[in-house]
Amino acid sequence: MPNKSVLVTGGAGFIGSHLVDALLEEGYEVRVFDNLEPQVHREGKVPDYFNREAEFIRGDVRDREALSRALKGVEVVFHHAAAVGVGQSMYEIRRYVETNTLGSANLLDILANEKHKVERLVVASSMSIYGEGKYLCPHCGVIYPKLRPDEQLKEQRWEMRCPHCGGEAKPEATDEDKPLYPSSIYAITKRSQEESFLCFGRAYRIPTVALRYFNVYGPRQALSNPYTGVAAIFSARILNGRPPVVYEDGLQSRDFIHVQDIVEATLLAMEKGDFQVFNVGTGRPLTVLEMARILIEKLGGEGLEPQIVGRYRRGDIRHCYADITKIQKRLGFQPRVKFEEGISDLIAWVNREEAIDRFQEVEEELASKSLVV
Repeated sequence: MPNKSVLVTGGAGFIGSHLVDALLEEGYEVRVFDNLEPQVHREGKVPDYFNREAEFIRGDVRDREALSRALKGVEVVFHHAAAVGVGQSMYEIRRYVETNTLGSANLLDILANEKHKVERLVVASSMSIYGEGKYLCPHCGVIYPKLRPDEQLKEQRWEMRCPHCGGEAKPEATDEDKPLYPSSIYAITKRSQEESFLCFGRAYRIPTVALRYFNVYGPRQALSNPYTGVAAIFSARILNGRPPVVYEDGLQSRDFIHVQDIVEATLLAMEKGDFQVFNVGTGRPLTVLEMARILIEKLGGEGLEPQIVGRYRRGDIRHCYADITKIQKRLGFQPRVKFEEGISDLIAWVNREEAIDRFQEVEEELASKSLVV
């Protein structure tokens, strides 16, 4: 497929820019469409890491005419443009819905109503659309619980209880067939993106793949963006001599996957995937507390200890890690980078960057909306 023309929306961002590098290396003609959101790109400038071999168009997916021009002559579209931030999405609702839902609608509406050459679509979805992960109750079997009730969280009983018998449930790897219970406006918009793309692709016979990325980390994460991934947020705290703040008891678990593994899975989806949804993770749960301690050690935060505050954020889930059986079998994907090894790439990046710690500001903002308890 090399020499084909590819569009990457959001291609100046964290994941998108790594994908651009890989596509160029494979011989694709790459065009990037990005609005250089100041929350991600300080001063709204093209980042230094951006690959100048790619054609760059500054534009917003909410601008239909600009997006239409960017699609001219393109054969493959990777849709990565999105407003990102679970907590922030709960009070900047219009911006998130306009960017993520209407932006996707613009793209698909153009393809439905204008002449184009697009023959394949890949959309970046998110594990957040699951809400809580899959669990096993020793008495009731596999369960798919929704959020833990406030009464339980106020008593600091953090682990998931079976909604049927009340017993403690154990997390299991979450597969693609789990019912979706998104617990934030951001997650709802990502589900909308995913379902819209797949519905459109099937109707117009354009092979379309949705990739449910789990917790991505690595170089180029925006350290000044307080709504970005937890690894970058913790790194900014540590580099400013402050302890990472851990909600609940720190034993909630996530699936942390290196951005290079994300890129490999995304390229495989372009090459082999048709009308499918795939988890993109490692299949390995890591607690937030473990991750915080690894970062303190690697960043030289002598004397710092994670600050376990016992508070919780409304809408937060307890456990979710990926079952990657489907992507392994269908696409031949195998994650290669263990967190303990891959974190060195993030460390090298954060040591070169100015890490602005805006955690306190964001926590106060969330608390003012009663989203932190």
